[in-house]
Amino acid sequence: MRRVVPVFLAITAVGTIMAIAVISALLGGAGKQQSGLSYCAPTEFGGNWSASGAAQGESDAAKLADESRQIVAMIISMGKQRNLPPKAWQIAIQAGRTESNLRNLDHGDRDSVGIFQIRGMHGPLSDRMNIPWQINWFYDTLERVPNWQDMRPGDAAQKVERSGFPLRYHRWESMAIFLISQIAGDVEPAASCETLPAPSQVAQAAIAFALSEIGSPYVWGATGPDTYDCSGLMLRAYGAAGVKLPRVSRDQWKAGAYIPRAQAQPGDLLFWAYDTRNPATIHHVAMYLGDDEMVEAPYSGEKVRRVSVDRYPGLLDYVVRPTA
Repeated sequence: MRRVVPVFLAITAVGTIMAIAVISALLGGAGKQQSGLSYCAPTEFGGNWSASGAAQGESDAAKLADESRQIVAMIISMGKQRNLPPKAWQIAIQAGRTESNLRNLDHGDRDSVGIFQIRGMHGPLSDRMNIPWQINWFYDTLERVPNWQDMRPGDAAQKVERSGFPLRYHRWESMAIFLISQIAGDVEPAASCETLPAPSQVAQAAIAFALSEIGSPYVWGATGPDTYDCSGLMLRAYGAAGVKLPRVSRDQWKAGAYIPRAQAQPGDLLFWAYDTRNPATIHHVAMYLGDDEMVEAPYSGEKVRRVSVDRYPGLLDYVVRPTA
């Protein structure tokens, strides 16, 4: 296991302001860098993506105790020492907040302890209660997750923690973004809860591809070049535009920024679910074209077509704007 010299040997009773000042000095740079951080989670993930999303992140951060804020500062500083990108810090913060409220707990489920509730199989108790060891353990484990950089932060946290409640990590996106923005003085989030990413230029290329496939038969599981299912068409359309999407619709739901449907732009992805309160029940995806129209690969016996959006029940209140 890779070790680094810890910034702090232990959490002490120093005040939050002092801890933030020390870490800001350590992390400061000549200019702000774009972080590639994810966007705030919508209500379906237990968050509050909206104009008030950033306010929720700040509110959640304000509820943290001094110990928790100092642990966040250590997560950031040690991530930077390891040359890990800000997204890795965000993943660790969201995991720690979910597992322990970012506290170094000496108890948990069965033999789990610490910030990330690490099981006994991973090391002796003395190590698992050592904060720098725990943070390095998390980063070591994260780096072994294939393609973690391309995952939504909460999904990457789940790959490390392997929880029976995988969606709960998404809840703390806005809080993690706020804390990183406040503590890591040289990092500027690529998009905040209040700043929507602009419609991507690649959306036009994706639309052009999807429209060019009108008339192609629907075949379940097909991804082209002559037949498609609903997510297969989205996969190939955005692939033609240089954006890699996951294969299935439930994963495509996690593949970009969440936008209230009332603010949808051409190229955004529309989703339908059996239970609109639960994204795990998503069963269909289509591409918004504007003017309440969409292009879709609908179902067996039909072909790729351009139709009105209002065709099926269960349309989710958010669209996803894929980002390059």
